[in-house]
Amino acid sequence: MAQKWGKPTRDAGWTSIPNILIYRQKTLGLDSLDLNILLHLMTYWWQNEQKPYPSKATLAKSIGVTSGTIQKRIRAMEAGGLIKRIQRRRENNRSDTNEYDLSPLRDALVPHAEEELRERKKKHTERQKRKTTVNKPSTT
Repeated sequence: MAQKWGKPTRDAGWTSIPNILIYRQKTLGLDSLDLNILLHLMTYWWQNEQKPYPSKATLAKSIGVTSGTIQKRIRAMEAGGLIKRIQRRRENNRSDTNEYDLSPLRDALVPHAEEELRERKKKHTERQKRKTTVNKPSTT
């Protein structure tokens, strides 16, 4: 990674993003802002069992929109079955930042990834057939 992006960039932190999320953004019903929010949430998701919980204000500041915009888009993604908000409470039942469960997104990506793999295999098979046909000696 350091060779590709440089050591300071690597050392500042990195996040693994499934390519299928980028490839199938439109099919998943995600606009560029939704994708940006998801990418930011992923930067806070360090371990599978520990869900990210940045504040809407933190996300809004990083992306350059209002907290209300973040809240609206998160609700839409939740309604679309891609994320789940989990309310966190402090002492005296005071609100804390929400946790965001991204496992619905992970589950939604699986059929898209499987389809992508089938398409790649089909293209590979077709290329192999063309190569075989082109390289086949003529019998005339």
